[in-house]
Amino acid sequence: MKILAFEKEVPGVAEDRFTTELLRTEAARAWELQQSGVLRELYFTADTHEAVLVLECATAQEARTHLNSLPLVKAGLIDFEVHPLVPYDGFERLFAR
Repeated sequence: MKILAFEKEVPGVAEDRFTTELLRTEAARAWELQQSGVLRELYFTADTHEAVLVLECATAQEARTHLNSLPLVKAGLIDFEVHPLVPYDGFERLFAR
């Protein structure tokens, strides 16, 4: 199942808590998830520079478990909204009788 995860800001977190070392550790964990096939795509939004991830997991809870393994989430600096996706079925309307 494809899962879309949108980073959401944690109120009150100071920018100086995002240290170079913590961000490096975050990138390393994202790389591990990508190499394992869980993390399929990773982007930042152009306007707010918040992460948007596409994961491949059996369930939304499994995706949440993987997201919770990210160092920035563990440190309470960011969180994610998790949205399971299903295939678009609207094309069948073109062929309905």
